[in-house]
Amino acid sequence: MATVNPPNPNEKWQRRFFTIWFGQAFSMLGSHLVGFAFVWHLTATTGSATILALGTLVQTIPQVVIAPFAGALVDRWNRKMVMIVFDSITALFTLLVAVLFIFDAAQIWHIFLAMFVRSACGQFQWAAISASTTLMVPKRHLSRVAGVNQTLGGVMNILGPALGALLIATLPMQGVLFIDVSTAAIAVIPLLFFAIPQPARNGSQKKDQPEADTSLWQDLAEGFRYVIGWPSLMAIIIVAMLVNLLIVPAFSLLPLVVTEHFGLGPYELGFINSAFGLGVIIGGLVLSAWGGFKNRLLTSLVALTISGTALLVVGIAPANMYLLAMAGVGMFGFLNPMVNGPLFAVMQAKVEPEIQGRVFTLLNAGAGLASPIGLIIAGPVADATNNQLWFIIAGVATLLTGLVTSFMPQILDMGLDTDGAPGDSASEKSHPLRRFGEDQPTQVD
Repeated sequence: MATVNPPNPNEKWQRRFFTIWFGQAFSMLGSHLVGFAFVWHLTATTGSATILALGTLVQTIPQVVIAPFAGALVDRWNRKMVMIVFDSITALFTLLVAVLFIFDAAQIWHIFLAMFVRSACGQFQWAAISASTTLMVPKRHLSRVAGVNQTLGGVMNILGPALGALLIATLPMQGVLFIDVSTAAIAVIPLLFFAIPQPARNGSQKKDQPEADTSLWQDLAEGFRYVIGWPSLMAIIIVAMLVNLLIVPAFSLLPLVVTEHFGLGPYELGFINSAFGLGVIIGGLVLSAWGGFKNRLLTSLVALTISGTALLVVGIAPANMYLLAMAGVGMFGFLNPMVNGPLFAVMQAKVEPEIQGRVFTLLNAGAGLASPIGLIIAGPVADATNNQLWFIIAGVATLLTGLVTSFMPQILDMGLDTDGAPGDSASEKSHPLRRFGEDQPTQVD
């Protein structure tokens, strides 16, 4: 294997990165179409908050259980092959579910199984592309790329629901699924023509020492030690857990809020989801142009606080004010890049490439760990009370969490000097596992 240095800011890195990026964008569009189609199928056939909550739950379980192992494996495996293989597995399984719909044999548990498999494969794909971005994009451009990625998410959140609603009205379910298979193929093709940089294994080894052959469990344990030994990162994970405990269940009930509280149909559900996407686009563009406050995490925490107010608006909207709820969802979408973009840029800038797969997936797993608890409670409670209740509770909790954490130095200090070299900030200098050099060579096939 040949070695290459981290991306040079003066080199033209855009061709390789954005060619792969566009392929992944098509795959994301197909995933949004299938996701909307599955949710509407469950809503139309059951009308049960418990079923919708369970549908979200089966997608969340891989994020909690599989993601940490996915991160450790991605740090060991060839990241290019990870993206190709798991994109292909997703497409193959989607094709099998489409066949079930052709023969009118699809059951609810088939939908749940499809959601689980797609989410499980997504953990590997997400870890691979996220960890590879640092090695393809110069560090000074990571914040802007994060903004572009958030904008892409917004575009997909507009096109996915709107196009999904149109396709559901004009095509059978298998037709929508076949489109997703095609978009997965588009994502795989660019990967066949470009090399993806690989970080050198065991970057902590000294240059004059041979590489140690560590096991998967040792790699996983190192990832846990890395996170636990960094108090600021642990605090962020705890905040994400508290917020996700209520926000994820609330949005799992949005289809029933639209159909039962507002008395509307699939087009209106598509419109309100598209409002979220439009908000994400605008927020991503603003973040790309502005870059956020000098302290990146202050941007995230201020946006998190205002997000709580947007959720409250959705929760208190009367039955005749669907547009008010749409505005609240749109505002929440606008703030979403402001919360996630700066946080992710901090992680990419401060965590070494050779351990990013593990750290990112552990962060993702921690954020999702509380969601199953909320989802298990939310379905039965909403069936017995009010689907909007969870938006009110989530809004209050998010607002208070954002306010409190904005005054926590152990979190704010981590957002300083994001664009500097590793070890510049106080939080990095104090980290017990900080030992990898910025100029550590990487490997590529």
